[in-house]
Amino acid sequence: MPGVEDESFSRSVVYLCEHSERGALGLIINKPMPLSLEGLLDKIDLSLGREDLRSDVVYRGGPVQTDRGFVLHDAFVAEGIATDESIYASTMSIPGGLEMTTSKDVLEALSNGAGPRRVFVSLGYSSWGEGQLESELSENAWLTVGADVALIFEAPVAERYDRALGLLGLQSWTLSPEVGHA
Repeated sequence: MPGVEDESFSRSVVYLCEHSERGALGLIINKPMPLSLEGLLDKIDLSLGREDLRSDVVYRGGPVQTDRGFVLHDAFVAEGIATDESIYASTMSIPGGLEMTTSKDVLEALSNGAGPRRVFVSLGYSSWGEGQLESELSENAWLTVGADVALIFEAPVAERYDRALGLLGLQSWTLSPEVGHA
């Protein structure tokens, strides 16, 4: 919501990857860093072997573990059939046909010219402890919208916040920074 003043979350669009009774974990998808994917791979002694990813940037996924990489990508599909097993280590399946991988092997695949068709790479993540996100939702700190993979992989970064609001039929100028309860 517009009233959130925390620099990490002001005008942020967070893609929730996991939400359970233990808490929630997500990646901010609209805060690019001044670091290219090619530059990140260079820092870990890998080259980028995929021409289609040359213009990709790395994102600030959140304020937690900002030195750790998170790769959100299409789930592995073998011969046109989705499987329950990822080919990458340290991978979490996410509803909607995505996976989040935290191991270096997915980056090595990109270096070798392979890897998932679409990737979103971030440093850091966002997390909430048990009941924390629910509390923030009840305080009207966040708006929620159904996940839309097109926001991550197709929408221009500068439009992601407004497009997410548009999924609710809202425009940013219609939101007030003041919240209340009826």
